[in-house]
Amino acid sequence: MQSILSIVVRHAAMHHVKKVHAIGLSVGSLSDLEEEWMQKYFNHLSAGTIAEGARLKVEWVPAVLSCEACGKHFAIDKTRLDGISCPACGQKKFSLVSGREYHIKDMEAE
Repeated sequence: MQSILSIVVRHAAMHHVKKVHAIGLSVGSLSDLEEEWMQKYFNHLSAGTIAEGARLKVEWVPAVLSCEACGKHFAIDKTRLDGISCPACGQKKFSLVSGREYHIKDMEAE
């Protein structure tokens, strides 16, 4: 959250922003982050800054794998990670396409 705050404050200063009202985040569903605690920690860190009181708007990005055998992309449920196989070819070798990311999408400010 410290990195998010630093980026927001830096961009706000570059664009002569008076107040940051909301920050849109993309967060991968495989991350261990919880929206409530992200907001609480951000509130603590942003006290006294231009982003104080800003609301975090979290968009959860699904976990998507790519089959190394056939190239098929498919979403997975993070609660069912055991025994995953490609729905197209049945292989069990994958690479992660999305699901672990954590970045700023946009910012609402005046």
